[in-house]
Amino acid sequence: MSYSEKMLAALSNGQIDTAKKHFAWALRKDDDDTLYSLAEELYGLGFLKQAERTYKKLLAKYPDEDDLRTSLADIAIDEDDTDTALDYLHQVKPDSPAYVQALLVEADLYQTQELFEVSEQKLKEAYELAPDEPIVEFALAEFYFLIRNYRQAIRFYLDLIKQGELEISKVNLVERLGVSYAESGRFEQAVGYLEQIKPAKLTPDSQFELGFTYLQLGEPQKAIDIFNKLRESDDQYASLYPYLAQAQEQLHQLDKALLTLQEGLAVDQYNEQLYLQTARLALKLDDQELAEKYLREGLSIDPDNLTTVLELSNLLVQRERYQDNVDLLDQYLQSNEFDPQFYWNLAISNDRLDNFQAAKDNYEAAYPFFEHNKDFLKPAIYFFREAGLADSAVAALRNYLVIEPDDGEMVAMLEDYEDQGY
Repeated sequence: MSYSEKMLAALSNGQIDTAKKHFAWALRKDDDDTLYSLAEELYGLGFLKQAERTYKKLLAKYPDEDDLRTSLADIAIDEDDTDTALDYLHQVKPDSPAYVQALLVEADLYQTQELFEVSEQKLKEAYELAPDEPIVEFALAEFYFLIRNYRQAIRFYLDLIKQGELEISKVNLVERLGVSYAESGRFEQAVGYLEQIKPAKLTPDSQFELGFTYLQLGEPQKAIDIFNKLRESDDQYASLYPYLAQAQEQLHQLDKALLTLQEGLAVDQYNEQLYLQTARLALKLDDQELAEKYLREGLSIDPDNLTTVLELSNLLVQRERYQDNVDLLDQYLQSNEFDPQFYWNLAISNDRLDNFQAAKDNYEAAYPFFEHNKDFLKPAIYFFREAGLADSAVAALRNYLVIEPDDGEMVAMLEDYEDQGY
C-alpha cells in the first residue's frame, strides 16, 4: 500500500495526526502518478492546502503540464485568492492542450465575482475551440441556468441529453432541463422531463418545480401530493407553503390551506407576502380579526408595502373602524406614499366621522382617479349633494349616468339640478 493510500485510509478513520505523517512520506516516496491521484482526492475531500502542496511539487517537476496550473487556480478560487488564480491561468497559453480548461476555470472565477459578461465571453471562446466537448456545453448550460437565461440553458442541456449525457459532475441533466422548462413557463415540456426522474432521486428544488408545474397545469391534487412529500423530507423549504396552500384552496380545502400558511409563517416569519396571503385566506373564511392580525404583522415587517396597507384600510372601512383607518392612512399621505384608493377610503371614513373638510378634500382628491367608477361616483354624488357642492354633484352625476343610464334616482337628481340652471 502506498503512503498516499495510507493517508487516505487514516483520513477516513479520523486519524488526522497519522494522516499527516503518511502525507509527508507520500511526498517523498510515492511515484508521480500516485501523487497526482492523491492531489485529486484531497481536493475532492476539501483538504485544499495539502492538495495545493502536492500539485506544486508536481508542477516544479513538470512545468509544461498546464493541467496542474488549472488545478492550482481552482484551489486559489476556493480560497478567494483571485490574483493567484489569474496568475496561474494566464500562464496557460492558447496553444496549450489545457487552454480550454483554463478558460472554463477563468469563467468560473468571474462568475464568483458576478462579472457575468466576462464569464460568458470566456465560455463562448471555449465553445468555439471545443464545440464537441460535453464539459464545455455543460459549463455553458450551467452558466445560463445560473443567470436565469433558461432559453439558452435549454439549448445546451437538450443537446447534451441527445448525446446520451444524463449526468455530469453529479448534476442530473434531465432534472436541470425540466426545471429550465418550468422556469421559462413551458410547463407541458417541464412535466415530461421531471416525471422521468425517480422520486428518490428528485432534489428538493426539482420536487418543488414539479409541484409548481402541476399547479400551473391545473392539477392541484398532484401538486399537493408532491408538496406534501417535499414537506415531509424538508419542512424548512419555505417556498413550498404558499403554493401548497394555493393548491389546497383550489380544491376548496380552505381550513387546510390556512393551516399550511400558518406553518409556512413559522418557517419564514419575515415573508410579508406570506402574511398577506394568509390574511386574504382568513377573509375568505370570514375571520376578519385574524385577517387584521396578519395584515398588521405583515406591515410590521414591511411598513412600505402599500398593497398590505390598502388591504388593511379596506378591512377597517368594512368593519366601520373609521378612526383607525384615518390614523393608518394619514401617516402614508404625509410621507407622499399613497395609492389613490387611500383618498377614497379616507373620504368615506371622514364622512362617517363628520369631518366635513377632510371628507371633501379626499373626495376631490380621489375624483380624478375614479371619475368613471360607478361604485365611487354614487356615494360621492350623495356627499356632494348633502354638502351643497352642486357643481361637483352635477359633474359626478353626468359621469355616472354615462355608465348607468337607467338609474332612475340619479336621472331625476340630475334633472332637478338642470332645472335649477346647472
